[in-house]
Amino acid sequence: MGFDSLWADLEPIGRDRRTGGYRRFAWTAEDDTLRSWFAGEARSRGLDLTEDRAGNQWAWWGDPDAAVVAGRPGVAIGSHLDSVPDGGAFDGPLGVVSAFAAVDLLRDRGVSPDRPVGIVNFGDEEGARFGIACAGSRIITGALDPDRARGLTDGDGITLAESLTRAGRDPAALGADPETLRRVGVFVELHVEQGRALAELDRPLAVGSSIWPHGRWRLDLAGEANHAGTTRLADRRDPMLDLATAILTARAVAEARRCVATIGKVRVAPNGVNAIPSSVTAWLDSRGANADDVRAVAEQVAAGAGTTAVEESFTGDTAFDRPLRERLVALLDNAPVLGTGAGHDAGILATAGVPSAMLFVRNPTGVSHSPAEFAERGDCLSGVAALAVAVEDLAR
Repeated sequence: MGFDSLWADLEPIGRDRRTGGYRRFAWTAEDDTLRSWFAGEARSRGLDLTEDRAGNQWAWWGDPDAAVVAGRPGVAIGSHLDSVPDGGAFDGPLGVVSAFAAVDLLRDRGVSPDRPVGIVNFGDEEGARFGIACAGSRIITGALDPDRARGLTDGDGITLAESLTRAGRDPAALGADPETLRRVGVFVELHVEQGRALAELDRPLAVGSSIWPHGRWRLDLAGEANHAGTTRLADRRDPMLDLATAILTARAVAEARRCVATIGKVRVAPNGVNAIPSSVTAWLDSRGANADDVRAVAEQVAAGAGTTAVEESFTGDTAFDRPLRERLVALLDNAPVLGTGAGHDAGILATAGVPSAMLFVRNPTGVSHSPAEFAERGDCLSGVAALAVAVEDLAR
């Protein structure tokens, strides 16, 4: 049950052998395979498997409900298994694999924690299919209204409710889940670094300090369908020009406001090579150290393109629990502390009042959300060891 075998089991699931990237989207066949893998790993270790009201999977070593009654709720670790389109192997799965491996390591050492230890697989963290990042954790914390969640649609117009029904689940079950959250006294998420700070510091691990404010907006750009060969330029209402303006404005405004902004997803209708589009829908992702600047980027991009920015999600500045962070830094040989512009389930739980922290594992390429995402085996094993140290200390 070592780290290498766990990693090898996950390697082929949802992988495109032409690109090397992964397509693991929520409530698809690939997602079902991943969920079955997680359940199997839990059973093989004798862990108690439960699901919350959003379908997030929890594997418990020990009785979390008895611990709640005793006033000593559990220590949870884990991450997610889904991916962005053509994503890398490490973003998310590294945290889940490392959590199982850390439990194995503690058991091999004969450690018997005083508090229950839970491993979690959060669903739909990337939001690649339905557009809302960290949907699984947002639903159970009440940050995402279940009615809105059920009505979310994918690129084919299929709603989340329909997808759940097709997967044999009851969409009416979606909702906030305080019972699940009461079981979690502390949450630590291990994740591959999405940048090169650790490579430059020549350190294998870091402790997270905070997550920048970040949001996603939809831009609806209207035009008029027409023939590409017979319509004079002066007579055209081409929404692709508005899209071009939006892309250039996003870059300029983000730079001026010391943010980052990306338009990486576009839907064009009718999407024909010889047709002027009738409409374009684009999605803007904006992040930065200041929430007002992040929102201003969206407003200015929309204004420049002659539309309004429809907010689909927004998360303010998220600082991780300071005492927990300092405790982990001390446990891990004075590990460096890093902030991040990437959203995580740990940030959603932290916002909901759950003491949360993050550990980052060095990524020598600095690349993420791409097949080039990478972490050396030795650094991954250092992450497992660090997670085990943290759990042993926190579960006393």
